[in-house]
Amino acid sequence: MGLKVYLAGEIHTDWRVKIAAGCAGLDVEFSAPVTDHAASDDCGVAIMGAEAKLNAIRTRKAIGDADIVVVRFGDKYKQWNAAFDAGQAYALGKSLIVMHQAEHQHPLKEVDAAALAVVETPAQVAQILRYVLDGSLPQ
Repeated sequence: MGLKVYLAGEIHTDWRVKIAAGCAGLDVEFSAPVTDHAASDDCGVAIMGAEAKLNAIRTRKAIGDADIVVVRFGDKYKQWNAAFDAGQAYALGKSLIVMHQAEHQHPLKEVDAAALAVVETPAQVAQILRYVLDGSLPQ
């Protein structure tokens, strides 16, 4: 049994790399938004000459294809797009894992309530995925 996991949310740190490293050897296929901020912001202009919703097309497809959606809320910015991705995943009945620091627990309480797991670290996400795939617990 393989998993398709969409890694949504904050694009300014290496949390995606840490999750992938923690899942080495597992049958997991990861997808993610474009993490090059300039490319993400300029995609519509570069392709069509005017701002467009190309990222929304890409994100909607990736969330729809995923078995599990992981949404990370970072510390530096208010990630409205991450909250939207979490809501979309929930509305589609996707298994949702939310990752954020403890100080964001209150502002994200409704998002957390929709999640099947709320964690603080990429290692915890990798451990969840490992458990889902092979039933093993961390050593």
